Amino acid sequence: MKLIHLSDLHLGKQVNGFSMIDDQKHILKEILRVIDEEAPDAVLIAGDIYDKPLPAVEAVKLLDSFLSALMNRRLPVFLISGNHDSAERLAFGSGIMKNEGLYIAPAYDGTVRPVTLQDAWGEVRIYMLPFIKPVHMRAVLRSMDREQEEIDAVVSYTDAVRAAIREMHIDPAARNVLITHQFITGADTSDSEERTVGGADNVDAAVFRDFDYVALGHIHRPQYVERETVRYCGTPLKYSFSEAGHEKSVTVAELGNKGEFSWRAVPLVPLHDMREIRGTYDELTLKQNYENTETEDYVHVTLTDEEEILEAVARMRTIYPNLMRLDYDNQRTRASDELQAAEETEQKTPLELFGELFEMQNGKMMTMRQMQYAGRVIEEVWEEEQ
Repeated sequence: MKLIHLSDLHLGKQVNGFSMIDDQKHILKEILRVIDEEAPDAVLIAGDIYDKPLPAVEAVKLLDSFLSALMNRRLPVFLISGNHDSAERLAFGSGIMKNEGLYIAPAYDGTVRPVTLQDAWGEVRIYMLPFIKPVHMRAVLRSMDREQEEIDAVVSYTDAVRAAIREMHIDPAARNVLITHQFITGADTSDSEERTVGGADNVDAAVFRDFDYVALGHIHRPQYVERETVRYCGTPLKYSFSEAGHEKSVTVAELGNKGEFSWRAVPLVPLHDMREIRGTYDELTLKQNYENTETEDYVHVTLTDEEEILEAVARMRTIYPNLMRLDYDNQRTRASDELQAAEETEQKTPLELFGELFEMQNGKMMTMRQMQYAGRVIEEVWEEEQ
């Protein structure tokens, strides 16, 4: 069975003030081209469909157009919500649309009913698990009248996902595919991902042992974690300059008989690439240095001039109209240790900051149990603020 694995479309996203909607329209057409060439048996979309829980109208229209194109190809499509989506809003009308082969996971309530597909080797069971948090899983178990001991045992994200999978009652002898959206321990991250508040959002890949393929969303760089059957396909577009060196692609996963698996990546060509360039102002504006380059790419310019260039952004945009970011690397900026320290602090999670405060106050680091408890409290406070 051939599966096309997508995730993290982030429809409606803006990057450094630039709307990505035209780039997204282009890349969805590219994906449809790949689908037509590959002729898969199903398409899996692993969350973060939109960039916001309340997406812009143009983003909703774009998703409608993309899904309509997939439906016209008579392909089963499986779609789950990610941490950027509203599960309830995304699943509107899902009961009707599944009759047309569009399966949208509802907000998680403790029940995941697999959809069964057939191929030459028999059944393939597709399970859809939207993004979940420990506080969410505890509430679900509470609504199911489970023992308090079972509820209290869900502390970490691994606990939450393990509990959700336990409720699926997986048959390990069958061929099972899971679509989910979580941060798996060991994954290589990018700047454009949103890590969950509390800093304890890691999920151990061992919880997926009964699945023949796990189609992951959340991490923007294509990669597998621990084994090739647990895979992130990555975003179809670059959404931060930390991804400038990535090659974006569509993942094609193929299941044979039980235990037989292969995958490959089909590259995607963007409307505008994203890249970083550096040098002095005179070097970067010298025609012979830019005339054979893609000047309409999204660029991050680092100027190495010791003196700031007057109206540098406006002047550089006469050559690079999609200049997204400009900064300097010189003696003055390298000496600004205080600013760099402040920026590093802003990058830290609340749990990391609390851990530093604890160590300062008590002269020792928190134990793992204390970290888990603090992470749980921070998570619950965050949920109350949503």
